Amino acid sequence: QVQLVESGGGLVQAGGSLRLSCVASGSISSINDVGWYRQAPGKQREPLATMTSAGRTNYLYSVKGRFTISRDNAKNTVYLQMNNLKPEDTAVYYCVLTQGPHMYWGQGTQVTVSS
Repeated sequence: QVQLVESGGGLVQAGGSLRLSCVASGSISSINDVGWYRQAPGKQREPLATMTSAGRTNYLYSVKGRFTISRDNAKNTVYLQMNNLKPEDTAVYYCVLTQGPHMYWGQGTQVTVSS
């Protein structure tokens, strides 16, 4: 089992920045993919950014150039640096870790961007 705990969410003005963190614990393999999803009220959960254990990244088009995913394997931590935030980025943000056939989710952290 793997547990994920996100932090770093909050209220920020449009144009501001936040950095989300996700600490993983439990039975963590050296081979896994990590990512961030978000879910806005009344909308489906959508993938924002993913990173493989080899360091390859992929981004949702609407956040490319503004959001950056990174990982510190020594600390079992994944980050999402979010710059130039927009009101439409308001959502609950979830950390995800995929390991073999299993996909683990964090509890989510709220990000609210005011105009």
